[in-house]
Amino acid sequence: TALLSPSRQILQEGAESSRRQLLIEAFVSAGRVDNIAMVMGLHPQYLSSFWKTQYLLLRMDGPLPYHKRHYIAIMAAARHQCSYLVGLHMGEFLQVGGNPAWLQGLHCAPQKLRNLNEINKLLAHRPWLITKEHIEALLKTGENSWSLAELVQALVLLTHYHSLASFVFGCGINPEEEQDGGHGCQPPSPHSDSSPASDDSMGGSGGKDAMQEVEVLMERMKLLQESQLEEEGVTQEEMATRFELEKTESLLVAPSDIADHSLQSNVLCFVEDPEFGYKDFTRRGEQAPPTFRAQ
Repeated sequence: TALLSPSRQILQEGAESSRRQLLIEAFVSAGRVDNIAMVMGLHPQYLSSFWKTQYLLLRMDGPLPYHKRHYIAIMAAARHQCSYLVGLHMGEFLQVGGNPAWLQGLHCAPQKLRNLNEINKLLAHRPWLITKEHIEALLKTGENSWSLAELVQALVLLTHYHSLASFVFGCGINPEEEQDGGHGCQPPSPHSDSSPASDDSMGGSGGKDAMQEVEVLMERMKLLQESQLEEEGVTQEEMATRFELEKTESLLVAPSDIADHSLQSNVLCFVEDPEFGYKDFTRRGEQAPPTFRAQ
């Protein structure tokens, strides 16, 4: 193996020192370092920026009390069925004095928070459907109305945690040992309890198995395409059916009924209308839906 040049070695040592210092600071301030920080710590500058953003959203002065900020984070993460973030912020919610009864489900939260459900649902799955009427309905004068400042903070929190849920799933982040349940993400395959971030899947046989599964699936797709070229009169619908059959038989993809059963009740209780999900923004031959634009 080639030796590292002195300058490159100094840079690497500096990055490692920066990462170590960040994680020490996190442990001193919070008494723990969560797995998001451990993964992001591979890029110390990004982690530093992320922490500053999180601190501003959750800890600094703002119109919303701390416990409501964490409850909004729970609502956003639950919309994407990210039990890791739901569990994390349930703990934070209680630490800042939140009412434990609210954690029984969205139906136990104050109506003002429940009124965010519709815009949370749209922001998570089909944000182009939001209109000015959705904003006006929340700001309307009344017992459960939102002020403009409160609503802005709430919407920033919702979108932040919708994005963070994607990061958690993309990195295969699992809950810390003290988190109840022990399953922060759905496993990548119904045949394995390990996540992509586990030691085995990163460097051991798990990673090799995953790569072999990918290669097998790609080979099947290639054969399907070749057979389509050879056969005349094969419709798009028939090809789609064949593709779904191959995909379901592959070890890579869990059938939807298995995925549904794996969701914990402590996530679904914060979700109303769970069937609502993403649909293509535009389709061929269809008029594009109107978009809500504001300066």
